[in-house]
Amino acid sequence: MKLLFVADGRSPTALNWMRYFAERGDEVFLASTFACQPDLALSAYEFLPVAFSSVKSAGQAPNQPARRKGALWGASTLRLRTVIRQWLGPLTIPGSAARLRGMIQRFQPDLVHAMRIPYEGMLAAEAAGLAPLLVSVWGNDFTLHAPSTPLMCHYTEWTLNVADGLHADCLRDIRLGKQWGFSTRKPTLVIPGSGGIRADLFSPAGSPAAGSLVVNPRGFRAYVCNEAFFQAIPLVLKERPDARFACTGMMGEAQVLDWVEKLGIGHAVELLPQRSQAELADLFRSAQVVVSPTTHDGTPNSLLEALACGCFPVAGDLDSIREWIIPGRNGLLVDATDPAALAAAILRGLNEPALREQAAQLNTAIITERADYARGMQRALEFYQRLTNSTI
Repeated sequence: MKLLFVADGRSPTALNWMRYFAERGDEVFLASTFACQPDLALSAYEFLPVAFSSVKSAGQAPNQPARRKGALWGASTLRLRTVIRQWLGPLTIPGSAARLRGMIQRFQPDLVHAMRIPYEGMLAAEAAGLAPLLVSVWGNDFTLHAPSTPLMCHYTEWTLNVADGLHADCLRDIRLGKQWGFSTRKPTLVIPGSGGIRADLFSPAGSPAAGSLVVNPRGFRAYVCNEAFFQAIPLVLKERPDARFACTGMMGEAQVLDWVEKLGIGHAVELLPQRSQAELADLFRSAQVVVSPTTHDGTPNSLLEALACGCFPVAGDLDSIREWIIPGRNGLLVDATDPAALAAAILRGLNEPALREQAAQLNTAIITERADYARGMQRALEFYQRLTNSTI
């Protein structure tokens, strides 16, 4: 098959999905909305900036350990950045859409797959009409971005109207997609956004990890309640002074350093750069609890990866997460904006080894049954065949 992906080529989630087809021998073309050097066997690559992604690409190198205080793309201005992109980002779509249309005309793909709606799906929808279009929904496309501004609303509805197929990582987003205009007559697919969890990378340790390590793998995003998370840490330390906290994607962040200093928790907190998939798996295997403190989410791949490694999950109480976690059985769900609720859930995860063991057993079975990479990508391949009428 000839497949053109419109995606953030830096994303491990997107790369995990695309790698399956590249290794299968398909022709894989990538239109990346961020400058990158993906470790994939690509037939062609082009950088198509949209929503000011060229500014971010120029100002932030991969795994950059520190950001200038007050920099546009730093954590301290995250909300401002999100608002700017929501209001003005859609205005940048037509220019890059013309270039994407040129790629489609040159390469004649069997399928164009846009991996999330803002802004990759919007870009692909503007260039649609020359090949079938599959759009993936990630996390907060509907709950955070779609209703944020009139233009985001318009482009979300337009994308779903144009798309020939819809992929989501939770049933909730299929329901929301239909409410936003995706035809009930068109096909849908529900599997994890990365295709699934690779058992060769993410698997439990031979024996339960010793210690009291809590991992927050979510980095800085507009919908992650990191301030509440850090405010919960002193509350945990009052009861469990031995607890330690590892936070990926936060090394050198000025806002985090301020929180850590003001809360007096530097001795218990390790701020890490972005981790590779293998490094992240090792971190999860050494931890007891993983925290995903979000107010908008689909099915976070990092959460599934942590479950596969035996971590006890504490997450925001969202409909999408309830598709995976039954509170009190295989994890805990809380108000992610409430430091006291986060602290209480983390303490329960640390203090109740029987609950952790029960959750680990249940989650291993859930990952095997519902989030296995090979099985998920076989379903994705069959879905591609359905959309393109091609032969596997």
